[in-house]
Amino acid sequence: MSVSRTLNDGLTGQGRKNEILMPVVLTALATALVLAALHLINGTDYVGRDNDDVMRLVQIRDLIAGQGWFDLQQYRLGLDGGTAMHWSRLIDVPIANLIGFFSLFVDARQAEAAALFVWPLLLLLPLFAGTACAANHLGGRHAMLVALLLTALFAITQQRFRPGAIDHHNVQLALLALVLAGLTDPRMSRLWFAVAGVSAALAVAIGAETVPVIAVACAAVAVMWAALGPPADRGARAFGLAFAAVLTACFYGLVPPAAYRQVACDSFSAGFYFLGTLGGGVLFLLAASYSGRSRPVRFALLGGSGAVIALAAALTAPHCLQSPLADLDPLLKTMWLDKVTEAQSILSQMRTRPESIGGHFAVPALALIVCAWQAMRSDRRPQYLALMALIALAFGVSLVQIRGSIFANLMAIIPFAALIGEKRANLHAAKGPGFGPALQFVVLVLVSVQIVWSLAGLMLFNGVASANTVLSNAAPPEERCASPAGLAKLAAEPAGVVSAVTNIGSDILRFTPHRVLAAPYHRNQGGMLTQLHIATAGEAEAEAFLRGAGVTLVAFCRTDPEAISLARSYPESLYAALMAGRSPAYLQPVAGTGPVELFRVLP
Repeated sequence: MSVSRTLNDGLTGQGRKNEILMPVVLTALATALVLAALHLINGTDYVGRDNDDVMRLVQIRDLIAGQGWFDLQQYRLGLDGGTAMHWSRLIDVPIANLIGFFSLFVDARQAEAAALFVWPLLLLLPLFAGTACAANHLGGRHAMLVALLLTALFAITQQRFRPGAIDHHNVQLALLALVLAGLTDPRMSRLWFAVAGVSAALAVAIGAETVPVIAVACAAVAVMWAALGPPADRGARAFGLAFAAVLTACFYGLVPPAAYRQVACDSFSAGFYFLGTLGGGVLFLLAASYSGRSRPVRFALLGGSGAVIALAAALTAPHCLQSPLADLDPLLKTMWLDKVTEAQSILSQMRTRPESIGGHFAVPALALIVCAWQAMRSDRRPQYLALMALIALAFGVSLVQIRGSIFANLMAIIPFAALIGEKRANLHAAKGPGFGPALQFVVLVLVSVQIVWSLAGLMLFNGVASANTVLSNAAPPEERCASPAGLAKLAAEPAGVVSAVTNIGSDILRFTPHRVLAAPYHRNQGGMLTQLHIATAGEAEAEAFLRGAGVTLVAFCRTDPEAISLARSYPESLYAALMAGRSPAYLQPVAGTGPVELFRVLP
């Protein structure tokens, strides 16, 4: 099925064949050019700034070098034996193939740079296609054009779609946009609901972050079927079948046979596969067999099926009903997780960064009001209620962990675009300019843009000059330790085991041949705890931890916030001594200059 056919079959009778396709392509191209220009002007590296971007590249390099398809062990991370990563090969494969393609024309490093430059920009096409079609389904062409503008602002002001961003979150955002395009189709056609089912299954297979939102999307389709009956029959069957089929293909394509019975809460495994295919299969069978029955009967059947699936979830993976980080060691929670911005709750943000609250929460909160209002007055009530349920779930998650706000802000584009499109159409139809309608239009546009709230919060709390930081792409000073120059001395040493702060662990894996104890991944609790004990223990006790872990090199970055915090909090520690310029007898300084101070652990 071609992209052109998918987009244009989704039209609801509002125009010619290219009414959606051409605006989507042109907007995606224009946004890609802006992002590319920003990267070329301000970028300092071809890999994204996030640790996950760096770690993804390390995993892709290992795959290209011959690591097994089912083998996700990161052997150079953590204690002896490595760390079992939980990231999907579905992201590794297209990027590895892009690297392979570009390597036909340039050397290995340039091929990597080209692939990492292109990949996030390619994802703009499904992102814009999803939001444009969803807005078109709800409000026609005017809404579609507004959605394209709002999505462009979203993509430009987020880090996720800038060149070098190869973490899986941008793919999840694009897939979520396609899910919205399916669920908002007023015709509830096979095509769009199948697109939604396929996209939902891929999102689950790629990462656990979107599982709650996808679960609500599945429930929304089921409730639509129960409420509407025959009009929703074809769409519900298409969604259920597509969801179950793609989950099955992903499970047998990504999970090794030895792990078929293992249940992991932070990655795609038997638990998600079993429950997902059970739910998708039950929805298909209900829609195929009972659509003609009365509404009370349909809801009774759906309620009974839901109870069975809930019981299956409680029996199959009861521990997955809590946070995947619930079993994190208390020391790691205090010393690491509580300092990770995206893992903070709204209460933590209000205490530490109150200027950020509006940027994270204002737009989705207002979008929920818009959805409720439109559901009361629009003939697209089922679609608005489904959209409201998805935004509410993502908004609720973001109150606990702020990382959910990016999904809530993306979905908020759709109801705002429909409402602003309606106001725009009214302005065009009005005989006079009309100050009231024009003011409504301007206010709606302003409050629907996340960056407006971010800038307002910064200016309110920190002054006008601070607003420049929102659009700035300059790297903070501590990143110098993670640069090739900063790690050059370390890279020149014979391969060994490195003790270093968590923040630069991924970069050590990227730029050097060493194994590193710590990088910011919850599955590496052993390595992270050992690194914390080394940093915070007294000099004699730190030596015991170093030798117990087989550490051969200590890399110390005195400008890193983690190193500064640990040295201040533990004044008798090894890190406090290194911060003061003192090194114990068992550490031999390595000659040379640079932001990273390097010490060999003497035998």
